[in-house]
Amino acid sequence: MPTTRIWSSEIMNTPLPPGGTIGIIGGGQLGRMAALAAARLGYRVHVFTPEVDSPTEQVAATATIAGYDDMKALEAFARAVDVVTFEFENIPAASVRLLTSLVPVRPSWKVLEVAQDRISEKRFFNGIGIATAPWAEINSAADLKAGVERIGRPAVLKTTRLGYDGKGQVKITAKTDLDQAWASMDGATAVLEGFIDFAGEVSVIVARGLDGGCATFDPAWNVHTNHILDTTTIPAPISQPLAERAIQVALKAAEALDLVGLLAVEMFVTKAGDVLVNEMAPRPHNSGHWTMDACVTDQFEQFIRAVCGLPLGSPDRHSDAVMTNLIGSDVDKWLDFLKEPGAKLHLYGKAEARSGRKMGHVTRIRPRQG
Repeated sequence: MPTTRIWSSEIMNTPLPPGGTIGIIGGGQLGRMAALAAARLGYRVHVFTPEVDSPTEQVAATATIAGYDDMKALEAFARAVDVVTFEFENIPAASVRLLTSLVPVRPSWKVLEVAQDRISEKRFFNGIGIATAPWAEINSAADLKAGVERIGRPAVLKTTRLGYDGKGQVKITAKTDLDQAWASMDGATAVLEGFIDFAGEVSVIVARGLDGGCATFDPAWNVHTNHILDTTTIPAPISQPLAERAIQVALKAAEALDLVGLLAVEMFVTKAGDVLVNEMAPRPHNSGHWTMDACVTDQFEQFIRAVCGLPLGSPDRHSDAVMTNLIGSDVDKWLDFLKEPGAKLHLYGKAEARSGRKMGHVTRIRPRQG
C-alpha cells in the first residue's frame, strides 16, 4: 500500500526531484507525449484513464483503469503520486476536489472550471478586458431567437461543455430553423457566437511556473479542415506588433488565472488587424506540436517543468516548421513520411484509424528564416 502523504504549503512549493511520480488524468496522445517528456527528465508517470491500452498507458510506468467519477480509485491514485495534472479539462468537479485534498493539483480547479465551460470562458476573457466574438447565453428556443435577433446570422450555436473538433455545434444561417437548432442541444445550456470575418487564426502557448515566471512560444498560424486542425505554420504570417499583441493576451490570461502549467489561447485575426479570443485550453495543445522539433524546449517538457515546480526552459525557436495532423487513413502514409528529408513523424499508438481520429502528426522543419 502506498504511504499517505501530508502536503504542507512548503512541500507543495518545492521542486519535485527526479525519481518522483507524476499523475496524469487522461490517456490520450497529449498524455503520451507528456509522459515521454517526463521520462527524459527522470520522472515516472502514473496515468488515470477509463480506456484500456490508451496511448498514454503504452508509455507510462503505471496505469489505473477506472472512471473519472470512481472516488475510491481516485483516492488510491492520488496517494500513489507526487503531483497531478491533466491532459484534458473535462473532469468532474467532485473528482478534482478529492484529488486536491490529497495531492498538489496543477493547474488548479479554478482554471479547469473556467476552461471547461464556454460561457465561463468568455466571461473570464471579457472580465479581464480581452475581446471575444459577440455571444449570448442560450437556455431556450426563445433565448435563441432573441440572440439571433441581436447577433445576426450567420452564427454558431454550441454546447457549453464537451464539444471539440466541431462536435456539439450547429451553424445558424438564413435558412436554419431555430426551433430545430435548439432541439439539437437536447435542453443543455448553449452559447450563440457571432461569425467573425477573420483573416486567419493564431494560437499562443504560454507556460507559467510556481514562481509566476512565464515563457511563451511564438504565435502559430492554424488552418482547419472540417473543424479539425489540419496544419500549423511557424512563423505565422502576421506583423510583429500583432504577434506581440497575441502574446500579451495569452500572458494576461495565464496571470489572471494564477495558472501553474500550460495554457493555449486560440485567437481569430481580424481583417482590421486585431485579435479576438476564440477559446483556451489549460494543457498541451495540438497547435503546439511543432515545438517538439523546432524549439529548444518543447511544449510537453515545458508542461512537465511547470507542474513539477522546475525552472522553465527556453522556448526559443531554432527552425521554421509546418505541422500537419494525420487524420484517419492519413497515417497509412507513415513509411513515406519516414523517407522524406526534413520530416519528423510522431505516431500516437492508436490501433484503429477511424475517420476524423487524430492518429499522429508530421512536422516538416527547415532552417529559421526570421
